[in-house]
Amino acid sequence: MTHHWGYVSAVASALLFGTSSTLNKIALEDVHPTVIAGMIYFIGGVFLFGIHFSPLSKKILALFESPEIEPKITTKDFRILAFVIICGSVVAPLLLLNGLNQTTAINTSLLLNAESLFTALIAFVFLSERGTRREYLGILMLLVGVVFVTTNGEFQRLTLTENIFGNLLVVGACLFWGIDNNLSRFLSKKRDIIMVTGLKCFIGGLTLLALAFIIGIDFSIPLISIPYLLSLGAFSIAFSILLFLFALRKIGSMRTGVIYSTSSLIGVVLAFLILREAFTLIQLIAGTVMLLGVYILYLCGKRN
Repeated sequence: MTHHWGYVSAVASALLFGTSSTLNKIALEDVHPTVIAGMIYFIGGVFLFGIHFSPLSKKILALFESPEIEPKITTKDFRILAFVIICGSVVAPLLLLNGLNQTTAINTSLLLNAESLFTALIAFVFLSERGTRREYLGILMLLVGVVFVTTNGEFQRLTLTENIFGNLLVVGACLFWGIDNNLSRFLSKKRDIIMVTGLKCFIGGLTLLALAFIIGIDFSIPLISIPYLLSLGAFSIAFSILLFLFALRKIGSMRTGVIYSTSSLIGVVLAFLILREAFTLIQLIAGTVMLLGVYILYLCGKRN
């Protein structure tokens, strides 16, 4: 497959994950957030294992076939996978959940954009990923756009000098997700990325559920929430991470990470369509800037 499919996969991954904010808001009415986080990762892992052991696995892997793949998963890969699970599936969600309780919603929306920034910076510094001037322009457009999409330009409501501990926890979560995204690039080269993604989701979800049980969180889940959890696990987590890994394989951490930030735009649009939340002119303009940034990255990728 060409690099074209790397950009398509990054956008598709963002699209699937972007739906999670709306579905999570519905599920959060009846289920504890830690239980939701653990359940959707666990369900995503079970879903991917089901695919892995079915005839569908070969057809999906054939679609993801590319020259740079490595057929075997080594002991070193399992060590990397362990760090990925700890950083992205356990530590980051725990930091975020605790940070959410100690800061405001608008602070959280703005600070969560640090994930894309950390992903790009780590890729630039430690993985020596580089781009052209036009690509950096596209990245800048994406980052500026996502700031305005998530805050609606209401910077006067930010209280970053207050709730400092909660804000730091959110930024810490983004740092660990940035590490996760870059480490995952090494795993993305494995042929059986279905199994790799399944292990990441299953073990991460199981760990979060175990921690929730130890802490004594209520596990009650009403029947009405089950369809939302199944949808989140299968699509917003399982397929989203699978496509994210393929994008990492084709276009690298820096480009994939910043394109993935479009999930916030998708979340805002879906909240407007489904939950009837406000969608302002500022967000529309910022969203257009983000899409132009993605287009610039895609055009530059075609020329490389």
